[in-house]
Amino acid sequence: MLFLVSRLPFPRSPGVSKSGLANAGSAFVSTSTREGRLVVFDDAWSAINQRYYEPGFNGLDWIAQRTTFRSLAAAANSSEELYSVLRRMIAPLNDPHTRVFTPEEKFDWWRPRFVTTGIAVREVDGLPTVVEVEPDSVPQRAGVRAGDQIESVNGDPALSLINARLTTSLSFVIASSRYRTFATLLEGMPGTSVEIRWKRKNGSERSAQFERHWQQRDLGLRIHRERRDLAVIEIDGFTKQISATFTRVVREKLAGVRGLILDLRSNGGGDTEAMTDVASAFLRVGFGLGQFTGRDGAGFTISTRSRSPLMTEQITQTQLPVIVLTSERTASAAEIFVAALKASKRARVIGTETCGCVLAIRTPHELPDGGLLDISELDYRTSAGDRLERNGIKPDQIVVIQRNDLYSGRDRAIELAITKLTGLRDLEEK
Repeated sequence: MLFLVSRLPFPRSPGVSKSGLANAGSAFVSTSTREGRLVVFDDAWSAINQRYYEPGFNGLDWIAQRTTFRSLAAAANSSEELYSVLRRMIAPLNDPHTRVFTPEEKFDWWRPRFVTTGIAVREVDGLPTVVEVEPDSVPQRAGVRAGDQIESVNGDPALSLINARLTTSLSFVIASSRYRTFATLLEGMPGTSVEIRWKRKNGSERSAQFERHWQQRDLGLRIHRERRDLAVIEIDGFTKQISATFTRVVREKLAGVRGLILDLRSNGGGDTEAMTDVASAFLRVGFGLGQFTGRDGAGFTISTRSRSPLMTEQITQTQLPVIVLTSERTASAAEIFVAALKASKRARVIGTETCGCVLAIRTPHELPDGGLLDISELDYRTSAGDRLERNGIKPDQIVVIQRNDLYSGRDRAIELAITKLTGLRDLEEK
């Protein structure tokens, strides 16, 4: 199985059971000692050095990184500080797939968990803005609403913090890094608190402290009707269960539907087999979905099919007109899916540019202390030879989030998709 999942706040990161780990069964070492910390550091550095897909490390002097950060790892005062050093070493790769997790952060990607304050932040009109508040959460009870602007974090101006991070991390290199910088504004260790001052719709300001906590999320698929004959299907990710559910939906739930909207705006990816099954519902058998290539130049291609190795029933195809909704959170396997439907002219794409995070992880690497290291081992190009990593997919029509829409609950992308599909239906009737 290839994991193609971008490290985005919802969900935060992928994981697998110990049976799928590179070093499963090895005796764990303690990072409470200098020797233990260096064992973990050297193992992480060496694994990336041996397995990273790009032998030039995206222009980064990987040998120099070891020299710079090894002494810092040795002097770390805790496991958390050690992993902070590892993340600082990895960050200049500007690769959202290559990332490291403490033993406490590991989890099953199919039921991801993440640290949150209950508030999701994005960039709106150049400013850090609340786009989602967890229902019945402390922030919601404190009066935080989607559309509110984050003014400060722990007393520091929010926009200044963001600009500092963009400058020091070179996050201006790719748009997805800018997105992640806004999205992780409130990020921190679970159990810690953060003080937020925010501006409300009427211009008044409030402040409060909120605790960061773990939250579990179940990936799924939701379908609902718009104007009787139009259906919207939201897909959170590509998993075996979701692809099987999607096949049943196409076969059993689309009676009377004359247009389909696929909402992938929160889809961070998944595995290639599940994504291929969903793509096979829209594209002819044998349609090329692209090629993966390793650092040695060897690779393989993927293409659509009539039968899946993940389920017994045959994949059901549909010829319904399709519009796909995307955002900066649309990543990895979801980007491959969107690129294929767009290239084949099978669907129009509405929303904002996708993440540009399309690398593949063969096998997560378990570190000597039980931590987890993801390494990008395969690059990806479309069948036409286009590279999506750091480039993303530009929609056919851009629809950006507007502050007033957040306050009113309006979804302009859905509205435009309905208008487009209604127009196609009317043309068919004529």
